[in-house]
Order: sequence, then structure tokens, then C-alpha cells
Amino acid sequence: MTLELGGIHHLTAVTAQASKNLAFYTKTLGMRLIKKTVNQDDTTAYHLFYGDGVASPGADLTFFDFNTGREQRGNHTVSRTGLRVDSEESLKWWKEHLQTHNVGSSAIKERNGQLSLDFEDFEGQRFRMVIDAANTVVPWAKSPVPAERQIIGLGPISMAVPRLDRTEAVLTQVMNMRKVRSYAMTSHTAETHVFEMGPGGPGAELHVVVDPTLPPARPGAGGVHHVAFRTPDQDSLRLWIERVTRAGIRSSGEVERFYFTSLYFREPNGILFEIATDVPGFAADEPMETLGESLALPPFLESRRASIEANLKPLV
Repeated sequence: MTLELGGIHHLTAVTAQASKNLAFYTKTLGMRLIKKTVNQDDTTAYHLFYGDGVASPGADLTFFDFNTGREQRGNHTVSRTGLRVDSEESLKWWKEHLQTHNVGSSAIKERNGQLSLDFEDFEGQRFRMVIDAANTVVPWAKSPVPAERQIIGLGPISMAVPRLDRTEAVLTQVMNMRKVRSYAMTSHTAETHVFEMGPGGPGAELHVVVDPTLPPARPGAGGVHHVAFRTPDQDSLRLWIERVTRAGIRSSGEVERFYFTSLYFREPNGILFEIATDVPGFAADEPMETLGESLALPPFLESRRASIEANLKPLV
């Protein structure tokens, strides 16, 4: 049986304004704050997780709060994050909703053979809203966005690289992704190569944009730190660790994040990948009904709660 990834698990981006970030993603985009915690490697920084009504894997958009300048766009990074909604009617609703909240957006038009809507947050974080008619919204009851218009989850994820060959080899030969098509937006734009995982569909697609003319990106606010892919549990994660190791790729090995267990490594163009388990999930230490309402710390940080809280700035 072939070892396969289940799709996008989460994407972690960077903000320099945690309070404004919280307001935008919960009030404008209507996502649920499903976990308010800290970066486990730098506990002076928040790690904010936004998702759907029940914190489903594949719906998690997360942010590290770093004191940093804006990202300089370019190659060697994730360049755009897909957000899935259920229909063309929802795209039209979002176009009007974003305009009402003074968020600029593109026209709704066909891109890659699908209708979609592009927009950015207040720091330049780039999004493309796409239709996923095969999946349904798991709504958050307290969202300001109507239940039927809420975001289903993440995907596709786009990443920008100067060359394809070595990255394609890792995606197909190590990560067991399938190359399914290529496209260009216009005759003057870079070629984009689409790789899919497991079940396929927009929640399980990685789009690799190849443009050797771009400079290297410089990390910062409005940029992406890493993208994570789904695996069911620790047993399957350990098979991925063995597979990555056999391929000669340097990795973190198994990393316990409490809400999931992870493997980290960089693909040949330097973009940080994570493979993360679906279990145990974000209700491991909080009731589902009150997720995100207080600062959550994994057990290995709990003894430091007082000092951690003292070094965090208020979110509201």
C-alpha cells in the first residue's frame, strides 16, 4: 500500500500585529480562533490558530507574531494560500463583503480553469478564494459570517521557485504526490505545475510556480513560515520519517507539538515543509465549546505559565 498524504494540514504565516490579525481573521474573515498559544520555540511570540467550527485538520490557518518588517516577495517561499468556499454565489458574497470592510480584491474570474477571487490582508498576506463544491462548511456559530458562506478550509497552496526539477523529484518520488497538470494565467506569466495528494481536489493540491527571474524572498510579516501536510497518526508519521531519511533529506525527526506530532524538512528550493498528524487535535486540553478563549500551553510549558504570560502583550 502506497504511503499517501491526506492533503493540506495547516499553513503557518507571519504577522507583526497580533491584535489586528486577530480582528481581521475572526471579524472580517469570520474564522474561529481555535487555539491561542505561543510559539513553542520562542515563547515570547503568540501562535494563533484560526479554523472552522470544530477545528478540523485542513482548515487551520495559523500565525506567528514576530517583531519584523514586511516580507520582500520572491522565490523560495509559499506565495499564495487558497481558501475554499462552496459556490459561485459564495464568491460573489465575499467580493461584496470584502469591499464593505475596505479590503481590496480582484475580479471574480477564471484562473486555472476555476472561478476564484484574489485578495490580501492588511500586511499583504496573499489569498485566493476558490470553489470546493465537494465539501461542506463546518460553521462556527459565533461567526459574523453567515454559516453557509464561511470558509471550508485551506487549499490549494502555491509556492514560488526558480527551478522545478529537484523539487518535483522530492514531491513525486519522496512525498508520493502526483503531477496532474500545468497552466499559465496568461502567455506572459510563469508556468505553474500542479501536484495532488491523496484524495485530490483543491484541499489536497500544491501549485508550484516556476519563475527564475524573481529575486529570493526575504521573510517577514505578510509572508509564510511553512506549510504542513496531513498524515493520520504517529504510526504513519514514523513511516514518513523513515522515507525522508532514506532519501537523504535532513529533517527534524519526530517533534511533539502536543496538538499534533510533526516532521519538518526543507524541499530543494528551501521551503519549509511539515508533515503533521490529524490527532489528537485542538480539543486535547480545552473543551470544544471554549477553544481559543484563554491562553493554552502544552504540558511541557505549563510550569512556565507565569513568566510566559508576563512576556506576552495583550491581544485586545
